[in-house]
Formats: sequence, structure tokens, C-alpha cells
Amino acid sequence: MNRQTLPIIDLSSLVTENSSHRQETLLSLGRAARDIGFFYLRNHGLSRQLLSDVQRVSRQFFSLPLSDKEAVSMINSPHFRGYNRSGVEVTRGQHDYREQFDIGAERPAITNSQAPAWSRMQGPNQWPQALPELRQQLTVWQQHMTLVALQLLRALAESLSLPAESFDELYGDYPNEHVKLIRYPGRNLSQSRQGVGAHKDSGFLTLLLQDEQSGLQVEVEDGEWWDIPPIEDTFVVNIGELLELATNGYLRATVHRVVSPPQDKERLSIAFFLGAQLDAVVPLYPLPPTLAQLARGPASDPDNPMRREVGWNYLKGRLRSHPEVAARFYRDYLVNRGEE
Repeated sequence: MNRQTLPIIDLSSLVTENSSHRQETLLSLGRAARDIGFFYLRNHGLSRQLLSDVQRVSRQFFSLPLSDKEAVSMINSPHFRGYNRSGVEVTRGQHDYREQFDIGAERPAITNSQAPAWSRMQGPNQWPQALPELRQQLTVWQQHMTLVALQLLRALAESLSLPAESFDELYGDYPNEHVKLIRYPGRNLSQSRQGVGAHKDSGFLTLLLQDEQSGLQVEVEDGEWWDIPPIEDTFVVNIGELLELATNGYLRATVHRVVSPPQDKERLSIAFFLGAQLDAVVPLYPLPPTLAQLARGPASDPDNPMRREVGWNYLKGRLRSHPEVAARFYRDYLVNRGEE
């Protein structure tokens, strides 16, 4: 596959009201979101310096001594925030060979014992004392990425012939924004090459900053995988389950994975996930008849069904991916569900 297989969407054409290319770009965006569920985003407004800074500080974090990284291990956080060693996270029952550091929106923990289990996902982040710049850079990054993602989300609504602010009610005042720094170590041919296993993302949109090393693959048809090589100064964007549910399957949340780099290489990626407010419920949005007749219903995996209740949809994914955190902080919930 070559670089031209995925569409390249120009965000500047979408956010400039008098752009002569705006309507054409909206049509291209709608086709990409439906037909593939993945595309590149260029002219997003973030400077090369900002992209470089967040990559630099991410590499500095992963270069810290293991003791400094494990001081902010996710096993300490009921909110699924912090560091995971390679091989700790699980996708479809298999270990993912990637080091990672997760943060979310910085909010106080909910201490109401009667609150639903998903409310435990809200809370403060963990930050490494050995690298104070990480907090500063990722806070700035999260703010900038939120603005870009919201611009894109509103353009997507327009591409569906909906008012631009249609999805704002789901985003709400306390959205589930999530940043993940990911380092994929090199693996030899005798080892598992599962950087991260095949999965869908659970939110509205994912925006991914790649380095120069390939590895991301998208399943465009059953068993047919496309490589998504890096293109400088772009994000790779994919549709999440929230939009597939909201459009009755008209938009496509596509299964994707990462293949580990060769033994003498490594791969750095920085993912931003734009999500909805945890207490939201995803409605069916009224698409125009010409689009609604093409909706095929959400393609829900029987082993991992999508749920319209946002908090529960997020939580099921976290519990499956992070069994150690689940066992430590969600045992009561798992016992009540008969899963332990």
C-alpha cells in the first residue's frame, strides 16, 4: 500500500468559512469517515516546535530509570492513569508489547460510594517527579489537541448534514479526554510482534502523532490489513465507537493494530482520544434519508459489545486491557457481575 491509499484532509479548509474548498473538503471528510474510518489530517494549526517538544519530552520520560517510571505506575491509580511496562496491557487476551504512559482530564476523584463503578475513572493524574517538564508539556498538548479535535468533530457533524454543534451535548462540560504516550520496543522474529492487538477505539475521535517508524495497520476488510506509514506534520485520525453508535453504523469505527518494529528499531507514538462525558448516553442522530439508508447498524463484537452508556462503554475496555488495575480497584464490581 502507498501513502495515497488513505485520504488526506486539510483542516484549514474546514475551519475557514470563506474557503473555496470547504464544501469539497467536507465531502471528502464524510467519505473517509464512512468508507475507511481513517484518514490523515494536515494543516491542523499546531506548530512543528510543539510537535517536536512533545515527542522530545516523551522520549525523555521513557528513558528515565525504571524506578522513576514505576513510581507513577498505573497499578496505583483507580483512574487508569500512569505508566505501564511493556507486556502489561492486554488486547483480546494477548499481551501488548509497548511501554506507555496515560493521562486524562485533571479532576478530583469522585468519592461517593453509591456512584456507578465507571465514575472511578475520573480523578487526578500521576506525574513523575524526575521529569517535571512532562506535566507542563502534556497539559499544553492536551489543550491544543482538544481544540483541533473539536473543530474536526464539528466538521464531521456538518458532513452528516447535522448542525455543527450536534455532538456537543455528549462532549459536555466534563469530557473524557485522554493522552497516551507509547513506546514500541523492537522485537525479533521469534517473539510476539503484537505491539497492540486488533481493536476499536471507544471515543469520538483519535488523533495520532507518529514518528518515522511504521507499524500501524488498519483492517479495511476481513483479514485485509493496510499499512499506515507516517507522513510528516500530519495526524492519523480514526473514528471511534461513539460515532458509530450515534450514526447507527453509518460512520465506521475501524479495527486497527500495531506491529512491533524490528529488533534494532523502536517506535514512538502519541495518541489523543476525544471522548464524551462519562454520564452521557449516546442517542441515534437523525441523518438525512440519503445517508440513513446506508447505515448498517453498529458492528458490535459479541465478545466486546458496544454500549450506548458512555461510562460503561469506556470502563469495559479499561477493565479488559488492564487486569491488574481491575483486580485491585474494581474487584467488588467484577464480583457482582460474576466475572471473578
